[in-house]
Amino acid sequence: MEILELTALELGKKIKAGEITVKEAVQAAIDRAKEAEPVINSYVTLDEDGALAQAEEIQKKIDAGELTGPLAGVPVAVKDNMCIRGQLTTCSSKILSNFKPTYTAEAVENLKNAGAVIIGKTNMDEFAMGSTTETSWYGPTKNPHNTAHVPGGSSGGSCAAVAAGECFGALGSDTGGSIRQPSSFCGVVGLKPTYGTVSRYGLIAYGSSLDQIGPVAKDVSDCAAFLEAIASHDPKDSTSIDRDDYDFTSALENNAKGLKIGIPKDYMGDGLDPEVRQAVLRAAKVLEENGAVVETFDLGLVKYAIPAYYTIASAEASSNLERFDGVKYGYRTEEYEGLHNMYKKTRSEGFGPEVKRRIMLGSFVLSSGYYDAYYLKALRTKALIKKEFDKAFEYYDIILGPAAPTTAPELGKSLNDPLKMYLGDIYTISVNLAGLPGMTVPVGKDKNGLPIGMQLIGNAFEEKTLIRAAYTYECATGKQYETMADISRASAGGISDGGMGAADAAMDKEVR
Repeated sequence: MEILELTALELGKKIKAGEITVKEAVQAAIDRAKEAEPVINSYVTLDEDGALAQAEEIQKKIDAGELTGPLAGVPVAVKDNMCIRGQLTTCSSKILSNFKPTYTAEAVENLKNAGAVIIGKTNMDEFAMGSTTETSWYGPTKNPHNTAHVPGGSSGGSCAAVAAGECFGALGSDTGGSIRQPSSFCGVVGLKPTYGTVSRYGLIAYGSSLDQIGPVAKDVSDCAAFLEAIASHDPKDSTSIDRDDYDFTSALENNAKGLKIGIPKDYMGDGLDPEVRQAVLRAAKVLEENGAVVETFDLGLVKYAIPAYYTIASAEASSNLERFDGVKYGYRTEEYEGLHNMYKKTRSEGFGPEVKRRIMLGSFVLSSGYYDAYYLKALRTKALIKKEFDKAFEYYDIILGPAAPTTAPELGKSLNDPLKMYLGDIYTISVNLAGLPGMTVPVGKDKNGLPIGMQLIGNAFEEKTLIRAAYTYECATGKQYETMADISRASAGGISDGGMGAADAAMDKEVR
């Protein structure tokens, strides 16, 4: 088996056994990235020299028995809104196009401590504001399964890099679905942990009460291993939580017996593509056949999630992005008259249209006379949505549904209608509003060969329940990720709808 065909954990074992060197693994990933990048555009920065230097150091530590973890020597990528000391960190924005931080994000430090090799920084929607990775100043990323389509966003670069075999895992950030939705579009596994599980120190903020770093990987086992590596309590982050248990790989158990799974009727109605619906219901049926109890129920207030999210996220963005003014770091306009003119021209030239749109919306809802009418009302709605989830988790261990209403749209078809793009987040944003963990697992393809993802939502701190269910599904159906060779051979054949009668019947069950 070629190096790039391996999962991260398989590669780690072979490196530890001496069958593959760290340098060989890193060089294979870099060579693949160089081959794919002219088309896919997953990376903002590919650090070949730095990665090979890391490989040499890590190999010495592995040989000396100092690094024994499962990810030692594994090449990974990091979304370009996480600081790495001395390395370009741009948030895919012109305004930070020359910014090199003086410190490293805690999650990245944790990856390095686990022995992973950081080979580059991945492309993203500018300041994580978008759902397609088309708002990047460095140009759009393309979906490896079909380069005429988007990879999703805002962590589209990380998900596309994993799907294209340009790394063995990656870090993304999730403010309203930015790990889960592109994971669905790219056919990889992505996990947004409970808010506070992974330190946000060194993550350039978009919406501070919503942002969370999480892993993107080829399969569920890799995803659990990456989460175990990056999760920690960090006193430098005031929202970081000191959890009792960080042993996420212990949840890799092929057993769904006793799990109660609820499917919200609101998630399976109008606006959901029929092929996505069928694939998600088939996945639910697989879990039912492996011992889970599957029922439908009403999850109220879903229709209020989008306005509440965009009000809160835009308000926090307008506050967080005030610091980018051309004074101390980042881009500064070349010609200006006076300080205020410098601020205005720098920000006008440095920010893209979507970022400006959200800054203006946020400034509006925080302004005098509108604060109570919009921002405070959104905060109250956020609290009500959390109560609805609390009520649901009194009955269910997991909430199951789609990660996105459709498969990946074509490039250039979303940015013309921002409201339509915002509505594409309908299934993911409520998870961030409630601070819950969510996980996307590949469950098939549509008639055009584009991946479909199932979203699993758990109660706070119940990542292990999600991992257990996802791993059970994966074991029952075979690994869903594909190598680049598989992708290139893939036909545009339709998905069989065998077994749909039973899956549809599951949807008609009454709530207990």
